[in-house]
Amino acid sequence: MNFDHFSAIAPIYARVTYSKAGLMREFASLPVAGRLLDVGGGTGRVASAIRDLADEVVITDVSFGMLARAPRSTLLPVCGVSELLPFADDFFERIIMVDALHHVIDQTATIHEMFRVLKPGGVLVIEEPDIHDFGVKLIALAEKLLLMRTHFLSPQAIAELFNAGEKEIKTDGGTAWVIVKK
Repeated sequence: MNFDHFSAIAPIYARVTYSKAGLMREFASLPVAGRLLDVGGGTGRVASAIRDLADEVVITDVSFGMLARAPRSTLLPVCGVSELLPFADDFFERIIMVDALHHVIDQTATIHEMFRVLKPGGVLVIEEPDIHDFGVKLIALAEKLLLMRTHFLSPQAIAELFNAGEKEIKTDGGTAWVIVKK
C-alpha cells in the first residue's frame, strides 16, 4: 500500500486559507443556483471559502484523512477517485479542481469524468500551479523527491484534454486557471 501523503499533511493543510476566492468566484461565474463540486477538495478549504456562492457544495477526494477534516455542517464530503466520479451525468452546475490535477493517476479520465457530470451551460475551473514558472518547477521536483505521484501539465496541455466545450486559460504568476464552459 502506498503512503498517503495527504492524510499526513491534512492537519496543516486544513489551516491554510484559500487566498484566491475572488478569482474563483469570477472564473467559475459564481454565485450559482444549484450544486458545486470540488474535485480533489481535501479538507474543504477552497469549498469553504466559496460555500455561500452555491446552494449545495460537494467535495470529493481519495484521502480519508483529508475528508475527515472537512466541515460536514456546510459541505458534503464524498470519498472517491476522480477518474470514476460517483455522480449522474449532467449533475453539477459548477465544478472546480484546485491544485489537484497533477496528483491524480489518470488525468485524461479525470477530465472526462468532470465534463460528464457537468450540466450543459455549466462552468468547470481547474486551478493548477503553472509549470512554466521556475518556482513551480522546484515544487514539482520536491514532490518527486517525496515520492508523491505527481505529473504537472502546462495550462495548454490541460485545455487540450477537453474534447468539447469553450476553453479559456488565465495565468497569474505561478498559477494557471483552465476555464471550460459546457
